[in-house]
Amino acid sequence: MAQEELLRELIKDGDVRMQKCIEATRHDLQSIRTGRANPSLVERVEVSYYGSIMPLPQMATVTAPEPRMLLISPWDKSALPAIEKAIQKSDLGLNPSSDGINIRLVIPSLTQETRKNLIRNVHKRVEEGKVSVRNVRRDIIEDLRSLKKGGDIGEDEEKRTEAEVQKLTDRHIHQLDNMQKSKEEELLEV
Repeated sequence: MAQEELLRELIKDGDVRMQKCIEATRHDLQSIRTGRANPSLVERVEVSYYGSIMPLPQMATVTAPEPRMLLISPWDKSALPAIEKAIQKSDLGLNPSSDGINIRLVIPSLTQETRKNLIRNVHKRVEEGKVSVRNVRRDIIEDLRSLKKGGDIGEDEEKRTEAEVQKLTDRHIHQLDNMQKSKEEELLEV
């Protein structure tokens, strides 16, 4: 009974870790810009302000008043130049315009070439997510092998648990594939 509980705990831990990989990838994909303005685009922008690095959302309110525009309202107006500089340095490819109070980011329509590059980027990030999920699977299987080597579980339990871990991995990889497909459709939307 103790070994059954141990194996269940191992699988449950693997499921939680794989789900974290999925969430990290989902968060990563949200920051890839589509033709629409979305406040999550600037979540990863880090601003150097008074000698410390801070994420943009911790320094300002970010809203999307129009479908193709983000409005960034810093809480401290003296941070405006630092925020502008951080946006220009980021990989967003957007040019901020400031009126001294707010920063406006106009999201341009995507060209076909830009769409292809963004889709390539989506593929790359989803593949990184898949690698993370597979690394979790590898860790669990190594744990199983060491349990078998130590005599804590038999070969049958090892094989059965390995099959469960593979099903778990396949399910999470399928989720990543669906996320990729959905993001691609969003990017190809004109």
